[in-house]
Amino acid sequence: METKLLIHKLGISSKYAGFDMLIYAVNLTCENEDMLKSITKKLYPQIAKHFNTSSLCVERNIRTVINVCWEKGNRELLNEIAGYPLKEKPSVSEFIDIIATHLYTI
Repeated sequence: METKLLIHKLGISSKYAGFDMLIYAVNLTCENEDMLKSITKKLYPQIAKHFNTSSLCVERNIRTVINVCWEKGNRELLNEIAGYPLKEKPSVSEFIDIIATHLYTI
């Protein structure tokens, strides 16, 4: 399944700036999973450079779409692709990892 389609199915609309940033983050992580080990030092700056913004904006925008998914989105699908029931909203790195792992193993 394509990253964009999966994110849409999770209930996240492309109207959010974090939508494209999340897709980019997942794709970077699929290429190099070590990115998740240095999310603030490697992943955010690379996304920020690509989107001509700051790392802080990247983090905020991705957190926003995670909140949308958690509060209004398809939490059942999120639990399904995570492979375990999420008792609390995932962090940015956990959310990216869940999506990247799901897409990488398909």
